[in-house]
Amino acid sequence: MCRSIKTLRPPMTPEVSDEDIAAAALQYVRKVSGFHAPAAHNRLVFDQAVTAVAEATRELLDGLEVRGAARSPSP
Repeated sequence: MCRSIKTLRPPMTPEVSDEDIAAAALQYVRKVSGFHAPAAHNRLVFDQAVTAVAEATRELLDGLEVRGAARSPSP
């Protein structure tokens, strides 16, 4: 669906920044909504969707267990 979004999970992308996640979330919301930049009356819901997708992406990446990859110890 969003071919320009790169894979963010290790080991494909060893270090994923918040900027990487935000860019992927923005691309996803743009694709789903059909808006590159929403009109003023849609800006709030558009931005909320980007934030929600970014948070879900971070939770997903933090929760994935990649077999064969070294895991950092839990705090």
